[in-house]
Amino acid sequence: MECFSLQGNHIRLDPLQPSHAEPFARAIAEDPSLYEWSAVPRTEEQIAAYIQSALAGRAANTAAPFAIVRLADERVIGSTRFFDLERWSWPPGHARCGANVIDGCEIGYTWLAASAIRTAANTEAKLLLLRHAFEVWQVFRVCLHTDARNRRSAAAIERIGGKFEGVLRSHRLAVDFIPRDSLRYSILASEWPEAKQKLTDRLQRPEFSAPR
Repeated sequence: MECFSLQGNHIRLDPLQPSHAEPFARAIAEDPSLYEWSAVPRTEEQIAAYIQSALAGRAANTAAPFAIVRLADERVIGSTRFFDLERWSWPPGHARCGANVIDGCEIGYTWLAASAIRTAANTEAKLLLLRHAFEVWQVFRVCLHTDARNRRSAAAIERIGGKFEGVLRSHRLAVDFIPRDSLRYSILASEWPEAKQKLTDRLQRPEFSAPR
């Protein structure tokens, strides 16, 4: 997977690198209690393994992981990524056949430092990722999952236009090492204009005004 950055008015998504380990540790240390339902590493060893796993996904062309950088102070405030990059088996002669294009993907592994909660960071990160997925890659769908117990995350996905598809029972290993039920959401290409408008409108709120 080719490395690329995505920049907005509040944040920049930089390709994840091993050098982000120390900034991640500082961001996570602001309030580790935030990550009750998220697989966010805590120790130096866990952070190193987390980054290495993400980079392995990028090397295998199945993921594009990022560090979230706040433009106001160039501080790393979290992480997010594309993963489960799907390349469908198009028939010979089809325009997408053999083009190594991405047809669907998931957005996840998103976490923010305490100082970035209730700021424009998450909204703009989703706008940048979804815009790249639908307008550059031209995917047909983007999926998002969250632990069924994580109501805050579910509400955030619904606010940006994610459509609830159902519950995947015992879908993944949860952070507390039990089989996790996941709430599954998706946004289709046909729904992107509406979702894009919701995200854009949300970023216009006075409390999200870009720093001058």
